[in-house]
Amino acid sequence: MGQPSICQQSGLLLGSLAGIWIAMGGGAIAQSNPTATDLLPLNPNPDPLYLPSRPDQVKIDLDRPITLNEALELARRNNRQLQILEAQLQQSRAVLRQAKAALYPSISFQLGINRTDSAAIRLQNATLPPPARLNTTSNTWSSTVQLGYNIFTAGQREASIKAAQEQVRNAELDLQRELEQLRQEVTNAYYNIQQAEALVRISEAAVQNSQISLRDAIARERAGLGTKFDVLTAEVQLANNQQQLVQAQSQLQTAQRQLAQLLSLNDKANVRAADPIRVVGEWTLSLEESIALAWRNRVELEQQLTLRNAALQQRRVALGNLGPQLVAGGTFNTLDNLDDAVAPRWGYTVGGQLNLTLFDGGVSRASAAQQESAAAIAEAQYAAFRNLIRFQVEQAYYTLKSSQENIRTNEVAVRQATEGLRLARLRFQAGVGTQAEVSNAETALVRAQSNLLSSTVEYNRAIAALQRFVSGLPLSPEKTTTP
Repeated sequence: MGQPSICQQSGLLLGSLAGIWIAMGGGAIAQSNPTATDLLPLNPNPDPLYLPSRPDQVKIDLDRPITLNEALELARRNNRQLQILEAQLQQSRAVLRQAKAALYPSISFQLGINRTDSAAIRLQNATLPPPARLNTTSNTWSSTVQLGYNIFTAGQREASIKAAQEQVRNAELDLQRELEQLRQEVTNAYYNIQQAEALVRISEAAVQNSQISLRDAIARERAGLGTKFDVLTAEVQLANNQQQLVQAQSQLQTAQRQLAQLLSLNDKANVRAADPIRVVGEWTLSLEESIALAWRNRVELEQQLTLRNAALQQRRVALGNLGPQLVAGGTFNTLDNLDDAVAPRWGYTVGGQLNLTLFDGGVSRASAAQQESAAAIAEAQYAAFRNLIRFQVEQAYYTLKSSQENIRTNEVAVRQATEGLRLARLRFQAGVGTQAEVSNAETALVRAQSNLLSSTVEYNRAIAALQRFVSGLPLSPEKTTTP
């Protein structure tokens, strides 16, 4: 018979943890998720500039269990960094529309109405007799329609559009990268809460267990079967377990607020983990398959390519300043003197202009050299990211394999520690053991429980890390297979 798979062991894990907590005086583990609840009360104030000013506005009065999928949905809707990147994407698209506007001619219209009282005519009239004097005022209106179009830009127009398209693609990839990173961060924060809640329960059970041991030690001392030293040993063990409980409760509160920050929760809301601790699935890809898939899927690599392409297009724009620029245009205008009976008159102008920069002091070539360096930087960063991605996948893969082995080892350790504590108590009650043996057995059991929980959570974190580093795979699959 071979060893059971890690998924099969998850059932053993739940059963063993339930047995542990029952043996130590704790309650049974919840095996099912709570009923789906409305998440609207958890949403933050829709006004991003809202700032609470009174203590009652930040006092937590809503404590709700949520599943991992619900946490991910809240993060997708409410995370502020995600909203920033979405706004930056819209900004990049507006820049692209601005660049494409160069494909069309520009048309402008002007309308003017003027009343003029000429000082020069007044000065002239001062030297003339009244019959010969001229009218110093005039009322006119004019209108002008102007059309202009850049016929040839030495490649600047096309390069600007392509550079803007690359920036839009980069913004899309950046949004996708942040979404994948947010999924991993929320998943890890959720696992932190799961682990902290489990450690609180273990610590509570350990305190209850120590209280039982202290009660037994006191009873044995009063009956003349034990010593004061046994009582003191039990009191020290109880104090240590109480301190560990306080620390576990503090870690739980910190983990809850960390998740609340990622989810941008309502200022008065807090969340707990509704999902039980269990092995989330198996990773069936080999290390080599995982690395190859990561190189194919990771958006960070494509981002560096878009930055390189954008830099090369900006180089074309810079060099285009040295090329010929051909502009064509025309104007149509009308003019009318409102003080006479003559009908308005119209006119027009058409023409073209060729511009060529003969010497600009080397500004354009220096700008092109900057963009060449930017492209070379993007290429180097591409290679650096490729190496980093391989290391990330390898690190997560090795962690996954070690955690998988640790789960098996720690399950055995928990069973042995539970049996050891039972035997130590029987020996103590029979008068052939000491309180120190019971205390040591309690400590060993708590350590074994903590190790089992830690190895399970580390396994789940490694799965989440592989899903992040490989990308494009389901977030919480029961079984991950080659696409």
